[in-house]
Amino acid sequence: MKKFNITIAGGGSTFTPGIILMLLDYLDEFPIDTIKLYDNDGDRQKTIADACEILLKERAPEVSLLASTNPEEAFTNVDFVMAHIRVGKYAMREQDEKIPLKHGVVGQETCGPGGIAYGMRSIPGVLELVDYMEKYSPDAWMLNYSNPAAIVAEATRKLRPNSKILNICDMPIGIEELIAKSLGLSSRKEMEVNYYGLNHFGWWTDIRDKEGNSLMPQVTEHVSKYGYTMGGQDIPGEEASWNSTFKKAKDVQALDAATVPNTYLKYYLYPDYEVAHSDKNHTRANEVMEGREKFVFGECQAIIDKGSAEDTRLETDDHASYIVDLAKAIAFNTKERMLMIVENNGAIVNFDPTAMVEVPCIVGSNGPEKLVVGEIPRFQKSLMEQQVGVEKLVVEAFEEGSYQKLWQAITLSKTVPSAKVAKDILDDLIEANKAFWPELK
Repeated sequence: MKKFNITIAGGGSTFTPGIILMLLDYLDEFPIDTIKLYDNDGDRQKTIADACEILLKERAPEVSLLASTNPEEAFTNVDFVMAHIRVGKYAMREQDEKIPLKHGVVGQETCGPGGIAYGMRSIPGVLELVDYMEKYSPDAWMLNYSNPAAIVAEATRKLRPNSKILNICDMPIGIEELIAKSLGLSSRKEMEVNYYGLNHFGWWTDIRDKEGNSLMPQVTEHVSKYGYTMGGQDIPGEEASWNSTFKKAKDVQALDAATVPNTYLKYYLYPDYEVAHSDKNHTRANEVMEGREKFVFGECQAIIDKGSAEDTRLETDDHASYIVDLAKAIAFNTKERMLMIVENNGAIVNFDPTAMVEVPCIVGSNGPEKLVVGEIPRFQKSLMEQQVGVEKLVVEAFEEGSYQKLWQAITLSKTVPSAKVAKDILDDLIEANKAFWPELK
């Protein structure tokens, strides 16, 4: 069986060790020759890379690791690029969250003004990766799960229309695992789902077991009572902010009791609640910096100091197994059914054909083939049209360097109460993002 070469773009990410551990779990199904790490911050990447090199020597000595800040070295002779970059790192995420909150608006990394700010930074970063891949490994595929996925997907659709980039997200995977658990199933793979929407903005309309029996009555009843928690209890090991999010799903679901929602819809449908329950001085970015970032880099340093990963507390990123499913589908033409972010083009018949929608696809060697969703209800359609307008305006603002269009995008977001507030937030975001955004006129 062929062994694959993979580049992980964003090699200095806190998620990289978990993804490498996950890849090792699937070596029998998806053999690997070389893993390359690429990051434009060599110092940050070095800690992750040095620890992962020790880990690989102990657990899979046949797999070699190369870490580089040189695009030619990192992108030459690879089959897949797995991209999870964060332009501006957590310091800029903190600004994305705190600047809107200062103005009484939802502060979230992928939703509302924070997501727009992050999108303006991510677009050039992801386009750069696509260009490196096409220059040095033109037959490779990019599996992109860099956020904000909706804006990034629209940018690649418009600005790199022929690129072999597949945009995916792990949030539906995480929710499906919680749904499976609530049903007493061992894995989401025991279910077949129908879902439609935009990234971080969608609804499950049908969930069945492998025999074709509908599980939706049990699922909708459970979510209407408990959200995605088990009996309303906090999920062990989850941070308080995530437990709050999983519980809030029951209020989102109340708007359409026949479906179950993506958790991120709470930011659009209950923005007043979210702002009231946010600490504008200590946001999710601070939680991550004090929690996962400190933990992962501490564990990596401990591996380096000890020269062994034997007792490491680093864990496999189970959610990331969908990345291997996607790579296998492309490499081996498995025809796996997966949720993908793709150009609508008829999947949702009463919706903008150029919108990047998240729908089930059958994935093989030629990429994803969309399944037809059909017509969607007015409520969801109207919400999605507003949000697609935001995403398209952000990409146009980036492309044209347009202040006006970015102001329009923030004004159009359902999380923002007025054009005046939108302008105040935009002016603060421009100041914070001077080192990252194109100049706006």
